[in-house]
Amino acid sequence: MNTLKLFSVTGIIGLILLATSCGLLNESKNTVWLDELDLSTVTQGYGIPVKNKSLDGNTMTIAGQTFERGFATHAFSSLLVLTEGKATSFTAKVGLDDEMKGHEPAVEFEVYGDGQKLWSSGVMHIGDSAKDCSVALAGIKKVELVVADGGNGNYYDHANWADAKFEVAGVTTLETFNPIASEPYILTPKPSAEPRITGAKVFGVRPGSPFQFMVTATGDRPMEFSAEGLPKGLALNSQTGIITGKLSKKGTYEVVLKAENAIGTAERNFRIVCGDEIALTPPMGWNSWNCFAHEVSAEKVKSAADAMVKSGLINHGWTYINIDDFWNNHRDSEDGSLRGELRDANGKIVPNKRFEDMKGLADYVHGLGLKIGLYSSPGPWSCGGCAGSYGFEELDAETYAEWGFDYLKYDWCSYGNVIDGLPDNDPYKVSSLSYNGGGELETAMAPFKLMGDYIRKQSRDIVYSVCQYGMSDVWKWGGSVGGNCWRTTNDITDTWVSVKNIALDQDKSAPYAKPGNWNDPDMLVVGHVGWGNTHPSKLKPDEQYLHISLWSLFAAPLLIGCDMEKLDDFTLNLLTNDEVIDVNQDPLGKQGTCLQTIGDLKIYVKELEDGSRAVGFCNFGIEIVDMDYSDFEKLGIKGDVTVRDLWRQKDIANLDAGSEKLAIKVPAHGVLFYKFSNRQ
Repeated sequence: MNTLKLFSVTGIIGLILLATSCGLLNESKNTVWLDELDLSTVTQGYGIPVKNKSLDGNTMTIAGQTFERGFATHAFSSLLVLTEGKATSFTAKVGLDDEMKGHEPAVEFEVYGDGQKLWSSGVMHIGDSAKDCSVALAGIKKVELVVADGGNGNYYDHANWADAKFEVAGVTTLETFNPIASEPYILTPKPSAEPRITGAKVFGVRPGSPFQFMVTATGDRPMEFSAEGLPKGLALNSQTGIITGKLSKKGTYEVVLKAENAIGTAERNFRIVCGDEIALTPPMGWNSWNCFAHEVSAEKVKSAADAMVKSGLINHGWTYINIDDFWNNHRDSEDGSLRGELRDANGKIVPNKRFEDMKGLADYVHGLGLKIGLYSSPGPWSCGGCAGSYGFEELDAETYAEWGFDYLKYDWCSYGNVIDGLPDNDPYKVSSLSYNGGGELETAMAPFKLMGDYIRKQSRDIVYSVCQYGMSDVWKWGGSVGGNCWRTTNDITDTWVSVKNIALDQDKSAPYAKPGNWNDPDMLVVGHVGWGNTHPSKLKPDEQYLHISLWSLFAAPLLIGCDMEKLDDFTLNLLTNDEVIDVNQDPLGKQGTCLQTIGDLKIYVKELEDGSRAVGFCNFGIEIVDMDYSDFEKLGIKGDVTVRDLWRQKDIANLDAGSEKLAIKVPAHGVLFYKFSNRQ
């Protein structure tokens, strides 16, 4: 009897051990609600994540259905959760919050596990019923919850992960994380005290247009400038380095620029092309939108121009000071500084009270050696609801030239609502934003060609930026309507998902880039940005290095979007590396593309005028890439080459591209930006 009892107990213990080893007895199961986790690691397009309320603090509501629990965010959005194989499933109800009714938001919810897409909602619109998200997570170590743009820009994309929860075993909570290093570090060496001429090596001007080009240089001041071979009609101010005048005949002029200070002298070859094309290198400058948005004013623009000079950015080729939306009067703003007559008795557009002397403002900026830009729309209203150019295109082009502006950003905005004319001949029945017609080629081209023709008739050169968000493959026809650059994408935000998605979508437009015709993946999101309520960029330092490197490889317009009076040392390091800028400004004008993909590593290559190649080893993953690289033939690199680190501005290796390897260690969301030059 005792033996039987002993056997029974022993047998039971053995069965328990066997069941445990075979996983037959489950660990304790728990539910972990998403709103219980630390959401401070979220990156999102606008605002901050909100728990158990909508993004605006209201009851969370999707198509009339209310929810008490969840996580509200704004596209583009990313949240990483460390599940370590402890989660068995994730479930949620997803959709756009009803608080955005009256707008046209569209998003796509996505769930990734260990880097693989596990589930997608498909594109959702306002009013769509909440969709069930149910994802098995057995064995998954890292989960990423993404809200992507639905294809029409991320305006008003208030997205809800409602009733969102993980089923877990053996744990009571989960850790959220952001795997990217957050400590800034500076790579760009300080400029030498000796002169070094910077900026563009080629400049285009049309016959008869006022010529203004500033010879820029780093080095100790005072500095004296001179030029050999300057054509008749142009003169250089030896103290400021500003070349002005006019050229009456077409032709190409080879000039040698010189800069001299007490320590030494620098020379640089410079080519002036007087002909039909301008913007022979991508425009570089600043735009007011990502900083000031609707709060922009003439005084803030002047301060930005002053800061461009005081910070020394002007010495690195940064040129344009561009005013975005809200310089003219608004249709219905409660702000008195934005209200007034839209046009005078002659139809001429009237600036608002913040911009009472546009010509004086342009003269002020020109006096600093800089250039100035403006913003409008082919519709009756700008995106923000200010007066557009619809019906007054010729007069507006003449006005911009009369004021002395050098750049026009022309934004689709309300034009989608007037493709068939004004409803009842009443512009106030037209909303400020519509993408209607943008996907129809003839409709998409028409308003931009109309303004482009008028811009080219003016007596001064005006760089023409077609802001059309890539609809109808604008890169294929932007040049034919007079455009010098054109947006290939919807608006950028200072989030990794936004920068990554835009970057990975640029190769298709690359064949159409050339001098005078540039693909524009939108403004730079470094420094203090925030659309009227600034904050330090949400991009981590490595992400910012990758961002600037890629935009340089893309031969993209470089337009700073930050508060110019809050430039910290790290941001200045990003914006004053002349070897990086030289890649962007290379006269060959060829856009770099991805020539090889190895897992999360994408290798972009840009051919340069001197025969060398700029190469970006770009890590889009969340793990460090550590390898010996040898596939140089795939990058078009052959023979004996010198490898130069452009951010550190130093040579790091000499190697035989046919037989030797190069050790590379690329941080997560980071870049190694090298130049490969054949040795003589």
